[in-house]
Amino acid sequence: MKIYNHIDEFIPIENATVTIGTFDGVHIGHQKIISQLKEEAKRINGETVILTFFPHPRMILHPEDHSLKLITTMPEKAELLKQLGVDHLIITPFTRDFSNLSPEEYIKNILVDKIGTKSIVIGYDHRFGKDRSGGLPELQTYAKTYGYQVTEIPEQDINEITISSTKIREALKNGDVHHANEFLGHAFQLNGKVIKGDQIGRTLGYPTANLFIEEEYKLIPSDGIYAVEVFVDSSVKNKNQEIINPYGTENTSGNNKFLGMAYIGHRPTINGMSQNIEVNIFDFNEDIYHSRIKLVFWHFIRHDIKFSSLDELKNQLANDKIAVLEKFST
Repeated sequence: MKIYNHIDEFIPIENATVTIGTFDGVHIGHQKIISQLKEEAKRINGETVILTFFPHPRMILHPEDHSLKLITTMPEKAELLKQLGVDHLIITPFTRDFSNLSPEEYIKNILVDKIGTKSIVIGYDHRFGKDRSGGLPELQTYAKTYGYQVTEIPEQDINEITISSTKIREALKNGDVHHANEFLGHAFQLNGKVIKGDQIGRTLGYPTANLFIEEEYKLIPSDGIYAVEVFVDSSVKNKNQEIINPYGTENTSGNNKFLGMAYIGHRPTINGMSQNIEVNIFDFNEDIYHSRIKLVFWHFIRHDIKFSSLDELKNQLANDKIAVLEKFST
C-alpha cells in the first residue's frame, strides 16, 4: 500500500476506485466497505484509493471540544488498511479552507483532478463541501459531467458501521476487550514509547515498561489489568522516528513478540494522581527505554483495586500473572 501525507503528493491513476471516510477502528463494518471497494476496482480493472483526513474534521471545526477519542491513531489505521489490501491511502490535512469548498469544487478539484476518480463507493449519508451541503445526490448529479460512476453503500451497512463504532467505544470504556475485538474483527492495540517510571514494579518483582501515548485523542480502555501480547521495536536506528509499522507484525513468529500483563490506572495503593499505562513483559529483561512497543489487548483480568499494603499488591500481581497465562493457554 502506498501512503500519501497530502493529496498533492498523489498522481492521478487510471480507473481509481475511491471511498472516503475516517475509518476509525477499521472494524467489521469498514471491512465490508473495503471488500466492496476491492470488488469494484477489480470490475473496472482499477486500483483502490481511500481518502481520509487528519486532523479529524471535528478537531478543526470544533476545537473547543476535547471529548473526541478515536479507536485508532493514524499509523494504526494505516497498518490495518495495508493488511486489508488497499492500494492507496491518501491522508490529507483537513483545514477550514478545505471545508469551505463548494460541492462541485470538491468533486472536480479533489475527486476528479487530484485523484482521477472513475468509480466512487460512498454511503447514502456522506456529507462534504461547505456547510456539509454536498452528498450522494450531488455526486450522482455530476457523475456524467466528470465521467465517474457512483456505487451507494446501503443504509443498513452505514447504520451497522455507526452501531459498531459506538459498541466498540462503549466496550473499551468498560474494559470489555473481548466484545470490542469481536466488533473490530481484530484486537485493539495501544502503541507508544517506553518512558522511565518510578520503578515501584521492579521492587515488587514485576518490573514494568511505562507507555507514553503521544496522541491525546487515542481512546484508552477502562482502568484494570489486561492480558496482552507485546511487540517490541528492537531497531535502535528507528527509535526516534515516526514509523507506520516498526514491530514486524507481518511475521509475528520472531523474538520481538512476548506475553505480558498490562496495567491501566491511577495506582491507588500508592495514592497515584495521574493515569499510568504499564506492562510487565513476561520472560523479558532488556533495556527498552525510548523504544516503541505495541500492546495488543486480548483479555480483561480485573478492575483496578486499592490494596492495604504493597505486600498485598505483590500477592495479587502473582495471581494476576497466573490468570493471564491461563487465558493464553486456553
